[in-house]
Amino acid sequence: MTNTSVKILVVDDEQPIRKLLRVGLGTQGYNVLEAGNATSAVEQVEAHQPDLILLDLGLPGVSGCDLLRQWREEGSDIPVVILSSRTDERGIVEALELGADDYVVKPFGMNELVARIRVALRHRLQQQGELPVFETGGLSVDLVKRIVKVDGREVKLSPKEYDILRVLVQHAGKVLTHRFLLSRVWGGSADVQYLRVYVRQLRQKLEQLPDHPRYIVTETGVGYRLKEAD
Repeated sequence: MTNTSVKILVVDDEQPIRKLLRVGLGTQGYNVLEAGNATSAVEQVEAHQPDLILLDLGLPGVSGCDLLRQWREEGSDIPVVILSSRTDERGIVEALELGADDYVVKPFGMNELVARIRVALRHRLQQQGELPVFETGGLSVDLVKRIVKVDGREVKLSPKEYDILRVLVQHAGKVLTHRFLLSRVWGGSADVQYLRVYVRQLRQKLEQLPDHPRYIVTETGVGYRLKEAD
């Protein structure tokens, strides 16, 4: 899929933000659609079926979270990247748990935003079929044989460590909230502190510098993300 064939819907009530994104993403070859409120956004989705939505949480009337909830309840799987100027993390976490693919906090750099857009679009394609071997940088995870290697060296993981890594691999590049990971690995019955302990152990085994991870990165107050190679 070339950039010129990718339609991105920008949903934001601030006209200067929409103009910035229309120009910035347009220079990258994306076809940019705009909506200033929830009603217009719904109409644009129905009329044009965009490939990705950039969604502001602070919309007038119907909020971004309510709009996202509506789309997901209707069965839409269009990737959604949240644009948020919020300093609190609760709105971002709520949006991710409703089915958003990623978030970018305003003000943002265009290069960062374009990178997040590419990851979200790639993740949608990957959902059509799980790759048996995942690779990023020096990390290799064979999901069939359950073999994990770092720079060609096999790494032995405990069952729980592997379960966490497997979920991160299945959603590589996407922010996974603490609640989502606890639900997938422990069935939701464990405390977030257990998750932090196991992630710390994973980093000790996978990362060259555990305090400055290149694979499993922390999204402060939200969760974790497995970085993909560019």
